[in-house]
Amino acid sequence: MLVIAGPCVLESDEINRQIGEVVGEACGALGLPYVFKASYDKANRSSIRSARGPGLAAGLDRLAAMRERLGVPVTTDIHEPVQALPAARVVDMLQIPAFLCRQTDLLVAAAATGRPVNAKKGQFMAPEEMRNVVQKLGEGGAKEVMLTERGTFFGYHRLVNDFIGIGDLMALGCPVCFDATHSTQLPGGDKTATAGRPDRGPLLARAAVAAGVDALFLECHPTPEKALSDASTMQPLGAVPGLLRTLVRIREAMAEQISG
Repeated sequence: MLVIAGPCVLESDEINRQIGEVVGEACGALGLPYVFKASYDKANRSSIRSARGPGLAAGLDRLAAMRERLGVPVTTDIHEPVQALPAARVVDMLQIPAFLCRQTDLLVAAAATGRPVNAKKGQFMAPEEMRNVVQKLGEGGAKEVMLTERGTFFGYHRLVNDFIGIGDLMALGCPVCFDATHSTQLPGGDKTATAGRPDRGPLLARAAVAAGVDALFLECHPTPEKALSDASTMQPLGAVPGLLRTLVRIREAMAEQISG
């Protein structure tokens, strides 16, 4: 089970390192592959006054430093086709944001880099519609594609997770990742910011691992309420090792049941 984890947006070097080391050590002890995730820019913040990050050049420099310091792969999201190649020179996997997963030029540019691509399912899309995303990436040259479930709009200020839909994503033939933190968002629920139910993140993570997903995506922070982005959905960093131990036990139990 691949673990993709980090802060939402790049924080201070000290906080980035703390998050990466805690999650990396927990994954190492459990035999889980780990990818550090952070964004150099959050282009879709609710308010123009919200923190966006250090930007492309400075952000990629910091991601490269984290990659060297931690000795693990790193990933980040891109928002425009022109960002694909510079990001691909630094990170090990490119992430396509959910709101942009239908943007053909962005998908083709990401695919052309030769890097693995993790495409998040749009909150406005049915799972089977991601077949078109996979096809665009494949025709653009991508050899390794992963799809991430992060909830579907259900009326105003609410996301739901459809586990039948997760099965439908799996049926498309790509590895499937479950985003346990963004799935707890209440979009626009705090007027100029997204609200959330982070208390339900572990519940959703347990359910997704039991369903057989290949990877887990979660954002964490030593003091979630102080996070620069997605403070309303962050998991406390100190709780992550215990959660991962629980998820490994669930995965092992499911494997035993299937093999038995």
